Amino acid sequence: MLYFIVNPNSGGAKGYQVWKQAELRLQEKKIDYKVFLTTGPGDAIEFSRQITNSDDDDITLVPVGGDGTFNEVLNGANISDRLTLGYIPTGSGNDLARGLKLNMNVVKALETVLARKNILEMDYGVLTAGTDAVINRRFAVSTGIGYDAQVCRSIEESKEDGGWAKKALRKETYILLGALDILKIEPVRGYIEMDGDRRAEFNDIVFISSHNHITEGGGRKFAPQADCQDGILNVCIMHTKSKLEFTKILAAGLGGNHLKYNGVRAYDCRSIKIHLDKPACVHTDGEVLGLYSDTEVHCVRKGIRIII
Repeated sequence: MLYFIVNPNSGGAKGYQVWKQAELRLQEKKIDYKVFLTTGPGDAIEFSRQITNSDDDDITLVPVGGDGTFNEVLNGANISDRLTLGYIPTGSGNDLARGLKLNMNVVKALETVLARKNILEMDYGVLTAGTDAVINRRFAVSTGIGYDAQVCRSIEESKEDGGWAKKALRKETYILLGALDILKIEPVRGYIEMDGDRRAEFNDIVFISSHNHITEGGGRKFAPQADCQDGILNVCIMHTKSKLEFTKILAAGLGGNHLKYNGVRAYDCRSIKIHLDKPACVHTDGEVLGLYSDTEVHCVRKGIRIII
């Protein structure tokens, strides 16, 4: 059975319009399907859980939304051989669609899903955060602690307040709110442990991101060597006291040229533990989870099947 989980408010509320185009195509082709429309955070998780725990022997589950919607579907899913994911991107950042080179035209994206010609076995990551009330969260694109997550938080707060970010494109929003958040940066001490046998310490950590795909934040190439099938996390650490230097690094990150700066380190690993001396904001695929000092991340190689 073909299932769609639709976020009607994704991409500046264009998600519903995109879905209606797709639905018309499905009806023209007389294809059986079921659709679930989200009304708020967490709905896609619950819908995904219900669908993948059903008795259906062959489930094709298609999120229609942005990276956050896909993230919720991934987190609700009972992953098994019965499940194949599709994706119709309607967000503003669309880093997953960019990484998979998916067609952004709704009709063509739907035709790709219906044809099922190419199915990719894709990595996903798992974040564990906290020491007391521990949370676990899967991610498709990336997870981060520090500045990049704080920008995601600022975007969410602006949307909740009905601010200008509510209708802004994600790339523009990230840049403008990001510039404001640079002024608030408070670098912290911390360390990382990779694969249980490598350790590195830093004095002025601004953020640490772990990637399955090349970009995050609407196209910033923080992990230019990332491969979503190799079972490896590409880790980017930015550490500097200088706000000017950090601004230069971020600008270079748009083209993946940030690695030449002294305030940047890149590592490859299958798992990583992160400790910061002070709690910092944490995100998975742009979805903010809260403030934490301790996180662990590992990669599940080729853990999900997705139509491309």
